[in-house]
Amino acid sequence: MLNVEHSPNFLSVVAKIKNAGEKERIRKLIKKIIEVPEIGKPMRYSRQGTREVYAGSFRLSYSYVKKEDKLIFLDLYRKGG
Repeated sequence: MLNVEHSPNFLSVVAKIKNAGEKERIRKLIKKIIEVPEIGKPMRYSRQGTREVYAGSFRLSYSYVKKEDKLIFLDLYRKGG
């Protein structure tokens, strides 16, 4: 059974989203990640061991520890630029 955790920062950012459409998109994406944890793009360098997926204008960062069958949602942010 997959163990799912959320960082306090992740929960805080999600709670601040007011747009219902964006919140729903993120909720669906979280469900998809739980079903297929390796769906995200593996990150490199200092962020090695984490994965990232796009959710509209947001990027969702998470870590999947296959040996422990653990999924940790780390951050949700807008890519600046």
